Amino acid sequence: MISRALFKLLLLFIGFNSSSYSWSQSIVVKDGQASANAPFHIMKRAVIQNYKGDFDHFAADLESNRLFLAGEDGGSLEVFDIKNLTQITSIKGFEEPHAIFLDKKRNRMIVTDSGKSMTKILDLNSYKILGQINLTQGADVLAFDASNENLWIVTGGKNSKPKLKQTTLSIFNLNSNKVIMDIAIESDFVEGIVFENSGNRAFVNVSGKSSVFVFDKNKFNLLDQWSLTMGQKNSSIALDENNSRLFVVSREPFKFIVIDNKIGKEIVSFDLPKRTNELIFDKVNKRIVALGDDYVATFFQKNANEYIELPRSLTSVGAKTGIFVPEISALFVAVSPGERPAQAEILKMTSH
Repeated sequence: MISRALFKLLLLFIGFNSSSYSWSQSIVVKDGQASANAPFHIMKRAVIQNYKGDFDHFAADLESNRLFLAGEDGGSLEVFDIKNLTQITSIKGFEEPHAIFLDKKRNRMIVTDSGKSMTKILDLNSYKILGQINLTQGADVLAFDASNENLWIVTGGKNSKPKLKQTTLSIFNLNSNKVIMDIAIESDFVEGIVFENSGNRAFVNVSGKSSVFVFDKNKFNLLDQWSLTMGQKNSSIALDENNSRLFVVSREPFKFIVIDNKIGKEIVSFDLPKRTNELIFDKVNKRIVALGDDYVATFFQKNANEYIELPRSLTSVGAKTGIFVPEISALFVAVSPGERPAQAEILKMTSH
């Protein structure tokens, strides 16, 4: 069998830059994972004319061939054709939109808005504003608990004007159309939320305390609290329920952290691009995808405790939010110009 050292010398001889690939990455290819775990590449890019500032999160509706993007700094909801990325319309009437939930059962969408005009309810076809959800000012992150048809909405804290020392998790029930519970958290910064399907737990990134709070999603009481040591200011979150693993992003420094969610123990961490603001678990291909400045970071899950960083996929500064649509194996990335003299774009990427 060829030795590891001899293999590297052979790569150098044929002009391959082995420094950008680890030996474990070579094993991924050797083991036949190349097609499922090849780097993402840009298939199509669409420039969004005259947009300044940042975008926030996406929502996708394949049935109607629509892609929705929250124009956080533009006070708008941008709507695109998924197939060719042409812009369908730009919906106004927002202050600072952040997260989008498509309530197709009731033919409406809910868009969190951290401004004084509150979170909006819109008709899914006409885009007419049907009403608002009156919450504490500063609505931002939104997560859907399908088992109870509840939306958990992060409000207050640092996104409120003026800023508040306390954050509120408002539980909005889609059936009753009412807020059924407010959970107060003594921190001004709360981010990602994810739910078990087979269990009763909700995992909440309480960034201001660099901790994960574990709630009962049915009774809304606090079950546990896990402090992080591998990184601080945890933001985005994803869940691998089959392997009892929780994936979180920390911002100080930017790290991808794997947690055993049975006991709250951190297992391993990897470096991430600066300003990572999206974390996606592709369950079919066992990939964890993180979006931040300059590149897409992708990690292959060999098993519950072993993860391999795959070759990085170059994007650009500001490419920090996105959505993976598994039905078409496409990753859509929003490139925010921020305060730079740069173009706002959407990238459509694939690894096939």
